[in-house]
Amino acid sequence: MAQGEPVTTHIEPVLANDTPRRPRILLAASGSVAAIKFGNLCHCFSEWADVKAVATKSALHFIDSVTIPEDVMLYTDEDEWSSWSKIGDNVLHIELRRWADIMVIAPLSANTLGKIAGGLCDNLLTCVVRAWDYSKPLFVAPAMNTMMWNNPFTEKHLLSIDELGITLIPPVTKRLACGDYGNGAMAEPSLIYKTIRLFLESHRLQAGSNV
Repeated sequence: MAQGEPVTTHIEPVLANDTPRRPRILLAASGSVAAIKFGNLCHCFSEWADVKAVATKSALHFIDSVTIPEDVMLYTDEDEWSSWSKIGDNVLHIELRRWADIMVIAPLSANTLGKIAGGLCDNLLTCVVRAWDYSKPLFVAPAMNTMMWNNPFTEKHLLSIDELGITLIPPVTKRLACGDYGNGAMAEPSLIYKTIRLFLESHRLQAGSNV
C-alpha cells in the first residue's frame, strides 16, 4: 500500500489507440466494522481497474493497512491538509473527483449516510461526494445495525441520496458483528465488484453500439 502520492489532474481519453484504458475506481470506506473487508474489496477491483482509496478516521480503526494492495493509494483526512500549502496548489478532494470514472463507498455507515444526505462535508470522503460530478456514477453499500437500518431517518436519507443520483447496493440479512441477526450487513466485496463491473461493461457496450 502506498500513501499520500499526488493525484494527477490529467484525464486520459477512454480510448487510446482504439484500446479501452482500465477504469479508474475511487473506493471509499467510512466507519463501520465492515471496513475490515476493505482490503479485500480493493484487491477485487485492482485486478481489473486502476484504484485509489479514501478512508475516514473512523474507518481506519478497522482497516489493516497490510491488506491494501501495494499499487493502491490510500488517502486520509491528513492528506487533504498536508497536500495543500498555498493558493494554486492542488486540492485533493477535487483531484480525486477529476481522476475517478466512478466512486464506490463501501461500507457506508449510518453517520456518513446522514452527512451526505444533509450535504455536510467535514472530511475527505464527504468533500469528494459534495464535489462529485453526477454525470459519473456513484455507488454506496451501507453497513449498520438492523435497528439503525430500520430507523425512519435512514429511509429519509436514502431518498435524499437517490434524488442526487447515487445508486444503492442494498445490505443483506445475516448475523451482525454486534451479535444481532437481521438486515444491515454490507454486501460481500465480490458482489459489489460484480455489480460495478457489470454496470461499467454494459455501459461501454451501449456506447460502442451508438458509435
